[in-house]
Amino acid sequence: MNYIYFIINPKAGNGHCFKIWGKIEAQLKAEQVPYLAFFTEYPGHAKKLASQIAVKNDNEKLIIAVGGDGTMHEVMNGVIKHKNITLGFIPGGSGNDFSRGFLIPSDPLEALKVLLRLMKHEPALIDAGKMTMKDDTEHYFINNMGAGFDAIIAYKVNHSRIKAVLNKLSLGRLVYVFFLLKELFTYKTATIDLSIDGQKHIFEKTWFVTVSNQPYYGGGMKIAPDAQPDDGQLDITVVQQLSRWKLLLVFISVFWGKHIHFKEVKTFKGRMVSIHSSASLYVHGDGEHLGYTPLNIDIKVKGLQVLTRRKNKNEVDLKERSSNDIF
Repeated sequence: MNYIYFIINPKAGNGHCFKIWGKIEAQLKAEQVPYLAFFTEYPGHAKKLASQIAVKNDNEKLIIAVGGDGTMHEVMNGVIKHKNITLGFIPGGSGNDFSRGFLIPSDPLEALKVLLRLMKHEPALIDAGKMTMKDDTEHYFINNMGAGFDAIIAYKVNHSRIKAVLNKLSLGRLVYVFFLLKELFTYKTATIDLSIDGQKHIFEKTWFVTVSNQPYYGGGMKIAPDAQPDDGQLDITVVQQLSRWKLLLVFISVFWGKHIHFKEVKTFKGRMVSIHSSASLYVHGDGEHLGYTPLNIDIKVKGLQVLTRRKNKNEVDLKERSSNDIF
């Protein structure tokens, strides 16, 4: 049996992830599962570790990220160009949107149990988004990216001491709400010049644009309810021309995916997106600050192998067609 490679961010969840790893390691030893563990020591280290594992040889390998969405983001960016890697995820952060979108249990030991079962079968092939920044640097995202209000919230969350306090109280998800309210009354909207598959759109007084590969972001918000990570398309959401109080109402409705019914919320699907703005806007990828507008986005179709319990789109389509057949 091949080794499983674990990349652990011990600081995720305000250090709670280190305790999570202790439980996982005990279970691995109890079941005599061969593994190698690597701990991150600084921002960007998970990407470097994942890349080093991937290039060691051409053998098929399973890398499991243990941490938050930022850890998974780094690991994914480290292996995106290597076809011999399958990715898994055990949630240990405060948001854990990857585990929601890909149906991985929130309990770490249950997640391990599921992954050990899934690794015996063929992994799912999923898409990834690719961002090219104005300095030509490239970043990939597995969940979503955003420009504007949501990106500045992500930036403030990741650089705040309040996040650590709320994580200690097991209230990590509330940190997004705290900074949403804090920034709501000072943020200045911008005009967005958005191009989707060559078709240009101009949106004035825009709060934010998100481009999604799966439904969830921001600790459980269902920003793109119809997004599927294996349909060869990205889901674009634009929120514009809202009063500050109505924006708050929209954000509340996002947890149920009902925001798309507001007339000020526009949704699109596409494969190539460019975002320009009247003012330089913060940009995040999977909740991690990556730079500022302008930028271009395109999709890497079926560019990643992951362990997930969600049904393959082709399987779902086939089941739907079968149920509609008339004999």
